[in-house]
Amino acid sequence: MTVTLRVVLDQLVAPTSRDLAEASASLTEALVATAPRGCDVAAIVPAPGLGDGQSIAGLSSETRLAVRRRELAASWQLGVAPGIGKGLIHSPTALAPLVRHDRVNETHQIVVTLWELRAWETPDELPKSEVLAARALLSRIGKHADAVIVPTHAMAERLTEMAKPKLAKKVRVLGGAPAAGLRVPTDAVGRLRHLDLPSSFIAAAGTAAASDDLSSVFAAIAEAGADLDVVVLDVPEGEEAAVSDLAVAAGLTAGRVHARGSLDGLDRAAVLSHARAFVAASSRTDWPWRAVDALALGVPIVALDTPVHREVLADAAAFATSDELGPALARALGDDADRLRVLAGDRAKGFAWPALAERVWALHAEL
Repeated sequence: MTVTLRVVLDQLVAPTSRDLAEASASLTEALVATAPRGCDVAAIVPAPGLGDGQSIAGLSSETRLAVRRRELAASWQLGVAPGIGKGLIHSPTALAPLVRHDRVNETHQIVVTLWELRAWETPDELPKSEVLAARALLSRIGKHADAVIVPTHAMAERLTEMAKPKLAKKVRVLGGAPAAGLRVPTDAVGRLRHLDLPSSFIAAAGTAAASDDLSSVFAAIAEAGADLDVVVLDVPEGEEAAVSDLAVAAGLTAGRVHARGSLDGLDRAAVLSHARAFVAASSRTDWPWRAVDALALGVPIVALDTPVHREVLADAAAFATSDELGPALARALGDDADRLRVLAGDRAKGFAWPALAERVWALHAEL
């Protein structure tokens, strides 16, 4: 008898986040590759289903639901999940068909994944409706999920502090990894030209809504005295001017600041591979997607000294308080550059989707 693990792949059909879509695809590919004997992997997807360029090789089947993702999310958040059936269900995100079930007698499991806690830590950065939906979803997770995966022990501790004891007992720590296949493309220089970027710069990531984080980055660059442009990734459309204003307020000229949105893997790798350093200044307990990308590409990293950054980056970054990021960046651009590049490459070897997939299979076996 074959045991099927069904993975919720709504992000491949209607992505709400490039990072979540890449993580969903990367994990599912690894689950297929590491499936134990007698096990296979299938998909649960909203309408219209997985099309060309979205499907993953090796999936045994596809449960295609009758509604699109928006309606699916609304119904699942209310506990209405027709057409799902019983079995092992794994969601690489927080969205899952969370309903009352009997894990022991019905062999029905539901495991979800949390990558961030923005709705609790920085709710002012999000629309009120999104905050309320996230909090309602966490309540359902506490009631009906059999396990909740978070990527760091720091996030596990934070979630335990804010959650009810019943949810805290379900938390498991399984780290993330760079998107599968993240590599420097052969046409990296051409991609930089297409993105209208210089050939050398300091990189960061953030949004104007998280103004304190970006202000710390710009202040550090100004204090370091680096005569380099700065490229800011993941800037939502329409926030470019606000990002530029933050840079000017910190002492940089507007012409040195290049705000870009969410880039695909090859463009992102092309950009980061030409960065002299990457500055990670977020104070949230989110999984640091871009910092992990920078690790994989051997970029020197300067990071705000937080529990998440310490846990994920270990000795592969120069850590500093927000007031000391400037001197740390100056060292990362100078004497410490080669050492940090080597340490980044070594640390990146510890993050791989196949290893995570094996732990996911073990978790479902344990449950």
